[in-house]
Amino acid sequence: MLAAGSSSRLGKPKQLLQYHGKTLLKHAVDEAVGSLAGILVVVLGAGTNLVSNEIKGGRVKIIENKNWKEGMASSVRIGLNALLRNKQDIDAVIFMVCDQPFVTSSLLNDLIAKQEETNKPIVTSNYGETIGPPALFHQSLFAELMELKGDVGARRIIQLHSDEVATVFFPDGKIDIDTQKDYDVLKKR
Repeated sequence: MLAAGSSSRLGKPKQLLQYHGKTLLKHAVDEAVGSLAGILVVVLGAGTNLVSNEIKGGRVKIIENKNWKEGMASSVRIGLNALLRNKQDIDAVIFMVCDQPFVTSSLLNDLIAKQEETNKPIVTSNYGETIGPPALFHQSLFAELMELKGDVGARRIIQLHSDEVATVFFPDGKIDIDTQKDYDVLKKR
């Protein structure tokens, strides 16, 4: 789970925003833990000390990205590295973010099932007009993920392998919280 950003457009840690009695980060962690995924690595950066208290314990491995200002790619690399140090025989990894309040363990399981069904090395969420996280990457792409730089996340790899991508329909994936207006709309929903 990539949750290292400073939430600069929001002006406060989006990880700690409340929705339905939980923070966005706690909701995302609970859904990941409730899925078929084996290990959960949460990559924190800005405000690690404040944010980590929300999710300590259980099946969560918290990693601090001291280079979080580099962008999302640094969190992808650090998270994948931590995962591989923990367990070497991983078939695939799912990257997710904490600011999508409608991610469920069922959706994460659907990504896994779609990969098993199609044998495609990438399975991403289809929002309708676009695709994005959560997204699953087979181990055959781990080396490319480790080469990512800047604030592009894994989108570049998806573009490079567009003919090897399967999708799972997730129309609410387009709802993420980046600004106070986004959060106000979510609270009214």
